[in-house]
Amino acid sequence: MEYMRLAVTDRCNLRCFYCMPHEGMEFVPRKELLSYEEMLRLTRIMVELGVKKVRITGGEPFVRKNMYGFLKRLAAIDGLEQVNITTNGAVADRHIPFLKEIGINTINLSLDTLDKERYEAITRRDFFASAMSTYHAVLAAGMELKVNMVVMADKNKEDIIPMAMLTKNDPVNIRFIEEMPFNGTGARDTEFMDHRQILAHLKQHLPPMVPIPREKSTTANNYRIAGHRGSIGIIAAWSRTFCGGCNRIRVTATGQLKNCLYDTGVLNLKRLLADGSSDTMIKEAIGQAYRQKLTDGFAAEKHRQGRVTESMSSIGG
Repeated sequence: MEYMRLAVTDRCNLRCFYCMPHEGMEFVPRKELLSYEEMLRLTRIMVELGVKKVRITGGEPFVRKNMYGFLKRLAAIDGLEQVNITTNGAVADRHIPFLKEIGINTINLSLDTLDKERYEAITRRDFFASAMSTYHAVLAAGMELKVNMVVMADKNKEDIIPMAMLTKNDPVNIRFIEEMPFNGTGARDTEFMDHRQILAHLKQHLPPMVPIPREKSTTANNYRIAGHRGSIGIIAAWSRTFCGGCNRIRVTATGQLKNCLYDTGVLNLKRLLADGSSDTMIKEAIGQAYRQKLTDGFAAEKHRQGRVTESMSSIGG
């Protein structure tokens, strides 16, 4: 257990159709969210248990107020080697200098197209210029940038190659991700394109791609193209081919510990934090819950009661 994904909110300023419904999304009351103090205490406990990297997710992290103080204190926790942030970029561009200053390591930018009209169709919002401004701001700051593109054959297949070609001139890792039906309904409304089809499409249209040796715990199969400054990754998020090396846990905005994206939660951390439990008691509870981690995402999905119907924003991106 070396990597924690920590959601700071379930709210978002976009309404991407593969993540949540256009209308009627029920966000949790703010009083049910983990407080910043609770998240800082929890992170310190996790670091003592072996966590070295934390990724801040949402919803969209930057819709939560007073993030600066929290992030500065989080990045200063002794023993925490990396703090990374996933954002949709809609309001993040102005925050990049601060993030660079406090030592944030990597920005993951969710961006599913380079076409303004398709962007608005997918996100149901008009923030394309802001997202691209964030893209350029991260590169200008010299920070590591990863771009996450959810691939849907009937929605943005034509963007795969233009997105991949960003790696020619920019030191960016473009990651193509299989769509998962975490859209609030449980039903997939798009034409699915798996990791093998994505790879075949890339190979058909690009110069030779050379595989990059992968670390056991990474989720992406990465590739380089001769003469390109950046790299390309493919994440089999629905096919779940990488589960054997998983070293991560997720904590939702309401404090549910999840061993896997596909489980429904294995421990209510907010309750433990609020009821007077000592750090030692919380560590023991986390250790016991983590030992229940199943072999892969298919086992976790099978073990849950009921099919997947959550919105991705409610489980931490």
